[in-house]
Amino acid sequence: MQKIMNNPQNAVEELLEGYVKCSSSCVERTKNPRVFVQKEKNKKRKVGVVSGGGTGHFPAFIGYLRPGILDAVAVGEIFKAPDAEIFLDAFREADMGEGVVCIQGNYKLDNKNVQDAVELAKKEGIHVERVVANDDVASMKDEDRSSSRGLAGEVLLWRVAGAAADMGYSLDDIVSLCKTAMDNTKSIGVGISACTIPEVGVPNFDVVEGTMEFGIGHHGDPGLVTYKLRTAEEIAELMLQEIMKNGDYAVGTEVLILLSGLGSTTQMELYILFNNIHDILIKKNIKICRSYVGNYFTSLDMGGASVTLLKLNEELKKIFICSEKSDLLCRF
Repeated sequence: MQKIMNNPQNAVEELLEGYVKCSSSCVERTKNPRVFVQKEKNKKRKVGVVSGGGTGHFPAFIGYLRPGILDAVAVGEIFKAPDAEIFLDAFREADMGEGVVCIQGNYKLDNKNVQDAVELAKKEGIHVERVVANDDVASMKDEDRSSSRGLAGEVLLWRVAGAAADMGYSLDDIVSLCKTAMDNTKSIGVGISACTIPEVGVPNFDVVEGTMEFGIGHHGDPGLVTYKLRTAEEIAELMLQEIMKNGDYAVGTEVLILLSGLGSTTQMELYILFNNIHDILIKKNIKICRSYVGNYFTSLDMGGASVTLLKLNEELKKIFICSEKSDLLCRF
């Protein structure tokens, strides 16, 4: 393993320290060393927006502590959910008197720890509602999304919740809007190389030269199917086929595209892939209203990408198209 670091055991802590020092004008650490907040907290009463999860997905989660997105985040070890007490402290920090919405990925430990934290918060008089991201179509079983993992679609939920909170939506209305957005969101990932957890020092699994893993997860998981490595156009076709067979994309459907690198994929590769995704959708008479390409939700240094389609309704278009802050996600 060739990495720029000191002691691999301290990689998470040094990452967090470095990010806070670099972003000291807008992000700060709290008394709980694994809870981070926006430095300039919103002065008005509004619903607080929280997320959290394991490290290894940068810029998620700490990179989204910005006005109109997240108010507080809980950070765990690499690919490991934060403890319930960490989530609870994040809820405390984000609570401005109107309740808190917590958006999290659909993973067993995340579900348990967040639910435990919600129950603890309730005893303190803090009303917390959960929204679970389950946009990964590869892990969906018989159209039952309760088993589906969260992929990069979670990023879009953060923006939906953050914008709605700033617009004065109630907690119940934010939860309803986020659930509608998640119902309209589908993602799929393709891996062409595995990631390496610093403390382990070797790749999580082997990707044979000339092959690719279709349906990867964000925790360094191999794909559900191994294919011969295809061209960018063929990869785009496969990804969109998998997404579109799991949803209604009639002619004229308006969508947002989020194409996220997994950590080591170059911008050149991402834009080549996007070029093909764009052209395929246009040929299907799908209207692309907004596109984001970059590293939005990674898996350490995995090679590959995930693509997310969000079907837009009028309310979601106000957030992603019409809002004066609609381009907040473009920094990545």
